[in-house]
Amino acid sequence: MKTPHALLASTALALVACSGEKAPAADSTAATAGATATAATMALGPGEAMLPVQGGRIWYKVSGTGTGTPVMLIHGGPGMGSFYLKSMEGLGVDRPVVRYDQLGAGKSDRLTDTTLMVISRYVEELDSLRRALKYDKVFLNGNSWGTIVAIEYYKAHPDHVTGMIFSGEAFDITAAEKEINKAVALLSDSAQKAFAQYNKDKNLEAPAYKAAIDEFYATNVFRRPVKADLDSMFSMVGMEQYRYFQGENETMVVGTLKGYSAMSLLPTIKVPVLMTTGEFDELGPKLIEQHSKLIPGAKFIMYKDAAHATQWDAAEQSVKDAREFLKGADKK
Repeated sequence: MKTPHALLASTALALVACSGEKAPAADSTAATAGATATAATMALGPGEAMLPVQGGRIWYKVSGTGTGTPVMLIHGGPGMGSFYLKSMEGLGVDRPVVRYDQLGAGKSDRLTDTTLMVISRYVEELDSLRRALKYDKVFLNGNSWGTIVAIEYYKAHPDHVTGMIFSGEAFDITAAEKEINKAVALLSDSAQKAFAQYNKDKNLEAPAYKAAIDEFYATNVFRRPVKADLDSMFSMVGMEQYRYFQGENETMVVGTLKGYSAMSLLPTIKVPVLMTTGEFDELGPKLIEQHSKLIPGAKFIMYKDAAHATQWDAAEQSVKDAREFLKGADKK
């Protein structure tokens, strides 16, 4: 699917925790315009509510008719909304499903205070939601940056976690940078020339560079995006925290997440884990498989012809495999 650069770059910016540098003014303007659609003016639908947390209010939705252990969906970014995780609400046939937008993203209040842009606040935000819903035990299902929130939550509150699904994990940012560079090196000759030119002039506005970034996203971030959800994310992407944590696009790393590593935590995980990725995931399927082997008893799945956002690229299979995993973990 062909996507205009301004739309593709601005929404994809928040998908993972691995990038950097300054974006074109057009992207910034669009993100700022989208931020005017704040939670204060939003009509809430069935199962939706707002929860006060440190710094503002977050939007969340509880769906599902099943009675199994609830699962909480943790989106990527920081700064992207949970729109692309809507397919995972299919887990609701077996259990309650909680989809929420982190502060500053999606339908939640905006976030500009950098003192609140720390991992521990996102962990507390998630725990505030769990407590508000009166869930003692939950499954965590995180994608990209969401896997960082999930594993850090497990570190802080292991007694409340029944199991975890890590999709496109970002546990070693330094290693992830190398995988991203490998993916960039496999792009077209025209893209290689555009990146080489960018390294000389740092011109993010150059048409050739924009086309190269579009090619990277369409190859390694999401290959089959859902247009309606893409549009929704674009209208309410939280660029402020994305830039602070990460930077501007998926091919560079300059934000505060640079150098982040959760590798020492992997062997300490004592709950069931499912690790998933796409064949063309920008963070490297082989690297992710290696990480899965460090987690006792973890199951690894790679989806063919899928990129980083497997919730779009392999939606049906992702739900099927997650249901099977969660039902099995419920019995342990």
